[in-house]
Amino acid sequence: MNVKKVISFGKIKTDLTKHASASSSSTVEGFGTFSKQISPNNYTDINEINPEDEEETRSLQEVMGMTSFGKKAKCFDVQEMLDNITKTVRTSKSVHSVPALVEQNHKLENASGAKEDKTKTNDNEPSSLVPLNTNPLNPSICKQTNNSDDDDDEDEDGNDSDDSEDRQDTSTNKIPCSHEVEMHHGSKAVIAIAADPSGARLASGSVDYDVCFWDFAGMDTSLKSFRTLQPCENHPIKCLQYSTTGDVILVVSGAAQAKVLDRDGFEKCETVKGDQYITDMARTKGHTAALNSGCWHPYTKEEYMTCSQDSTCRIWILYKPRAHKNLIKCRAQNGVKTIPTTCAYSREGSVVACGCADGSIQMWDHRKNFVNTSLLLRGAHKPCSEISSLSFSYLGNLLASRGCDDTLKLWDLRSFKSPIFTANDLFSRYDTTDCMFSPDDSMVITGESLRKGQSSGRVLFFNTKTFDLVNEICVTNSHVIKTLWHPKLNQIFVSCGNGVVKTYYDPKKSLRGAKLCVVKSHHKQKHIEIMSTQQIITPHALPLFRQDRPKSVRKQMEKDRLDPVKSHRPDLPITSGQGGRVASSGGTLSSYVIRNLGLSKRIEDDQDPREAILKYAKDAAENPYWISPAYQKTQPKTIFQSENEDDGPSSSKKQKT
Repeated sequence: MNVKKVISFGKIKTDLTKHASASSSSTVEGFGTFSKQISPNNYTDINEINPEDEEETRSLQEVMGMTSFGKKAKCFDVQEMLDNITKTVRTSKSVHSVPALVEQNHKLENASGAKEDKTKTNDNEPSSLVPLNTNPLNPSICKQTNNSDDDDDEDEDGNDSDDSEDRQDTSTNKIPCSHEVEMHHGSKAVIAIAADPSGARLASGSVDYDVCFWDFAGMDTSLKSFRTLQPCENHPIKCLQYSTTGDVILVVSGAAQAKVLDRDGFEKCETVKGDQYITDMARTKGHTAALNSGCWHPYTKEEYMTCSQDSTCRIWILYKPRAHKNLIKCRAQNGVKTIPTTCAYSREGSVVACGCADGSIQMWDHRKNFVNTSLLLRGAHKPCSEISSLSFSYLGNLLASRGCDDTLKLWDLRSFKSPIFTANDLFSRYDTTDCMFSPDDSMVITGESLRKGQSSGRVLFFNTKTFDLVNEICVTNSHVIKTLWHPKLNQIFVSCGNGVVKTYYDPKKSLRGAKLCVVKSHHKQKHIEIMSTQQIITPHALPLFRQDRPKSVRKQMEKDRLDPVKSHRPDLPITSGQGGRVASSGGTLSSYVIRNLGLSKRIEDDQDPREAILKYAKDAAENPYWISPAYQKTQPKTIFQSENEDDGPSSSKKQKT
């Protein structure tokens, strides 16, 4: 006997003996089922297609003329694509590359025709062929086909030479040097220049201890600085640099203390000077010898670094100038001290680099303690010749160094053992001659001092890939010391040994900067023109015909100044007095009021006030004017209380009248 097994929970029950399909179709009492019912149309059976069936289907479609229905392979117009490719080719290419392009077009046509025939003959086969990626807007196809052909080696060599010429032309066109502006700092060499990140202002420092501030938006064609000051007294200005925000500027001079100024030249802070009698530099809070260079951190706006003749490099915080944050000691190969002549941060601020007097380049990791170097290269430049500048590329892989051994070297930080390129015979007279990268890292710029017998100093541009001399600018008949290519303005600032700061720009490629001031006309001051006439001296002439002697303007101004009417002189204060009063006429408020009431008689302040009042007592009794007429109607007769001495003390009650 089969007993049905039923499991029930409340009003929900199920029968375990029924099939799943039957249970799904059976009615359910109570609340129904908790799970979602699966519709029978959610899945389809996948039937495998055999190659024989597919071939039979294709043959049937050909017999019935239905091959054109359905999906169709794309057809490409090769001639139109080749025309588009030729349009994208640069117009600056020479005519020699045209025959190679024509041959390449014929090859593409033949290859495309052969592939079309092949696709037509293989219609019966499965369509597993993929069309070529012949995008008409992608010129890289031409390069790939040229590289795949082995018969056109000579044409490729010619194209490569043309491309190198085009690269030189394009790199030359990138240099904004079509126009120039000359600004005069002074008569001595300008060995430091700095521009703020926005490009609104320029600062220049010289060996004559002056720092000049130039505002491009406020200057006119006279090109005069709006402020000149001596922040470090009698010390030459060696380095200037604006912070990343542009609100303050770091001033490094020949003194042992660096200063930070605001945009208007007012001092914000000054680093502390160390104790020069302590040999261990780690135990002093500041530098003890003259500074050489300094720079700001590229991202931390309060941090800056200075290096000094005391063989140390110190990192400071802007609002904590009483002690350094970190100390770096530069050591030579034998372990003794060596002097860091220049210092720099990497573009991301993770590396601190110093160029030393022994010709070595030493680097430390900013994220670790500054004990051991992360990169060290001895003999990067000649020993006993100062390294005047270190500059990191914007991408951060390259490093350029300028030395007083008349060389400019380019280094790869990934293989920091030998320089990639070296440029020799670049005379440098000043130990602040620098080098820098162009904004796109395609060129390295440096200045050359004036040799004996030469006529002008030059700014040199070297290609970073080949280190060929791309361009040179003859600046002036003096030394070229500092160069600065501003990335936002796209203008080049050059400081010279004769006190001149030159700005090179292009009206089409450059923005703001010097373009703002060259269009403003200079308004001259109006000068007073005096016509000189012939003077006839007649000492005995009558007063009517006598001529006054000509007086100078200065004497006439002095005479007018003494005239109280012409000079609008205010009333002089009362300085003298008598009788305990301020002057005889009276300086008190009451005397001033009495004088201005229009009284006929003047009151003398020197009298006794009681006597002055009693003088009018008789007149007031005979001719009453103020008080007596007011009481005539209400009190015609005055009554006074009588007191008798015999009666004793008077009572408080009033007498009856």
